[in-house]
Amino acid sequence: MPGTRTTPTWSSTRVGRCSDARRGRERRASALALEAALAERLPERGILDILTLTAYAIGWHRHFGPASGSDPKIRDTLGRYALLTFCQGANLGPAQVARHMRGQVSVHELATANKHADSKKIHAASADVINAFARLDLARLWGDGSRAGADGTQIDTWADNLLAETSIRYGGYGGIAYRLIADSYIALFSHFIPCGVWEAVYLLQGLLDNTSAVQPDIVHTDTQGQSLPVFGLAWALGFELLPRIRNWQDLVFYRPARTVRYQHIDKLFGDEAVDWALIENHWPDIMRVVLSIRAGRISSAALLRRLGNQSRRNRIYRAFRELGRAIRTLVLLRYLSEPELREGITAVTNRVEAFHGFARWLMFGGSVLGDNDPDHHEKIVKFNELLANCAIYSTTLDLTQAANALAAEGWHIAPDDLATISPYITTAIRRFGDWVLNLTPPAETTDGHLALAAAASGQ
Repeated sequence: MPGTRTTPTWSSTRVGRCSDARRGRERRASALALEAALAERLPERGILDILTLTAYAIGWHRHFGPASGSDPKIRDTLGRYALLTFCQGANLGPAQVARHMRGQVSVHELATANKHADSKKIHAASADVINAFARLDLARLWGDGSRAGADGTQIDTWADNLLAETSIRYGGYGGIAYRLIADSYIALFSHFIPCGVWEAVYLLQGLLDNTSAVQPDIVHTDTQGQSLPVFGLAWALGFELLPRIRNWQDLVFYRPARTVRYQHIDKLFGDEAVDWALIENHWPDIMRVVLSIRAGRISSAALLRRLGNQSRRNRIYRAFRELGRAIRTLVLLRYLSEPELREGITAVTNRVEAFHGFARWLMFGGSVLGDNDPDHHEKIVKFNELLANCAIYSTTLDLTQAANALAAEGWHIAPDDLATISPYITTAIRRFGDWVLNLTPPAETTDGHLALAAAASGQ
């Protein structure tokens, strides 16, 4: 094949942590005992407390402000933008939050603060949280950030909405919150899309728009997140697409040449072969498309929308389809022969589903996005991601502190046991009750370092 790029390989060392220690397997008694002991030591925190503490520690609120770039005429920007994130991320609305804050904030003040945030600013704030989270020892124990999972979940909207549709797949009416979740549980990107689109169209755009320091090069998804042109474009852009695919009987294994036959696996292959000459002839076109996407001159989502079934005569479509045939055949063969690959895909995609549930639990103000503005829908989904990431970061710090306290008391904590504990813990987060905005800076901060060696050396 033209060019020097080689197909990336799945290393067993990159899979081991997530597959061997994943929660889907039967966990050791020591892991269950550790989880129970840590749960007893986790402090209960209100959502507003989580937002203010993370804002003090990370400073993610610095990205919000007037579009003019001038200083906002707000006395306490940290508190106001923390309230805004709580208001929008939980889908409560300014009126509901102001009503329960007992005079600390008005509807007008929250509405004004909302004008200081757009989707790019919210994503930049979330990237700050992701970068801080990636520096924690426990986060690196869960995953190294080289892999991510992408999937969508249905969100209700008003019926008289231009983007709203009935989702046959999800069984609801509205739109889709499409998210990219790292193997370390943190959300890297969120996007609101219509129900009727093929989710694979937005897969690569989420990877490219992720501005955090966590940059995965392996992405897992389900059947909705793959197609032949997506396989080809992902490979050309430097990403390894390893999806979980259903309906295997409908898929074709393409031969490298029509004359090639195999001794043991020949029945897997059809009669069609990869057209290497077509790929070679259009290799300059493929490279121009890749460079244009990397330079931001064309959106990968816009391109993939054009490369649909109606594009059979489009030479770019045919080139990426042929490249995708070769890449997908390799992926399918590896999926059959590598149990670690299958377990790793399942583990990461399960974490995406778990994040959807966690984010939905935090959106306790209502399941319906009460507005017809597409920009509002996008902002709510991104604010919900920011809120969830702040909660994950806070819980991870609390888990670290609790684990260090147990280790100091003589517990022998195995890293493999600690790696089975998810940060999507809701029992220690208080959603209801009095909503109090406490702007007192924290007396001390946790550095996120795991000090487990003391207990091991004492035994």
